[in-house]
Amino acid sequence: MEDEVDRLVAAWRRERPDLDVGPLEVLSRVSRLARHLDRARRTAFAEHGLEPWEFDVLTALRRAGSPYQLSPGQLLTQTLVTSGTMTNRIDRLTGKGLVKRLPDPDDRRGVLVRLTDDGRDRADQALAGLLAHERALLAELSPDQQHDLAALLRQLVAPFDSAG
Repeated sequence: MEDEVDRLVAAWRRERPDLDVGPLEVLSRVSRLARHLDRARRTAFAEHGLEPWEFDVLTALRRAGSPYQLSPGQLLTQTLVTSGTMTNRIDRLTGKGLVKRLPDPDDRRGVLVRLTDDGRDRADQALAGLLAHERALLAELSPDQQHDLAALLRQLVAPFDSAG
């Protein structure tokens, strides 16, 4: 079974036999897979009327557990965006009725962002849809292969996650 990366690597080996193009065999596939995954995720979110950034914020709140609320600073940490971007996102989600701002009882100047019932339902439905799409992407791999791949990818990603 040959894929586009095999053809790309063969062409580079022909044109530049002096270079070790072996890393392309792994990382070009990871890059291509990331693009396919991004498309599948966008489709899954759109089916529930959400943009990827909306899903990120809503699911950060959902994962927090009842009462499904976090400070804007905690949301910044989990979604890796700037303060101004997060303020804009909270404003837009509030306008859609998916979150609400509440005064922080521990900080007179602070606020908490809480998921509304509609926001929780949309997050739950979008997550279920996403998982269905992702299961389809992994359907060619056995559970053991999926486990092994997850372990190998964790090993590659861990240095980046610990550096940030």
